[in-house]
Amino acid sequence: MNMPTPTEVRAPSGSNVMEITWDDGHVSVHPHEILRGYCPCAVCQGHSGPIRFVETTELAVTAIDEVGNYALCFTWSDGHSTGIYDFRYLRRLCACPSCAAASGIGSRATLARSGT
Repeated sequence: MNMPTPTEVRAPSGSNVMEITWDDGHVSVHPHEILRGYCPCAVCQGHSGPIRFVETTELAVTAIDEVGNYALCFTWSDGHSTGIYDFRYLRRLCACPSCAAASGIGSRATLARSGT
């Protein structure tokens, strides 16, 4: 099964929520707090073990860049930009009501590294 890919990414200036429309029709909701808190980079998460939620106060997205055909990279207002969020991981982080109920994202749960 192919992983859905984004067709549109909306992160209005001043907003604290990003929306991604996928080619399968799903519209995922990504509060900046969740995206930044679950940043997958080695600086935030280390090189092994589960992915933990890391508290931060720098929640403004200043740039969004495509990484190949598989991921997005966000630059945050403090300059942090080393997290590569592959599309599968972004779908795991969706906080829309149906996805959040199944994932535990809203409760700041620790995530298994597999499937990222």
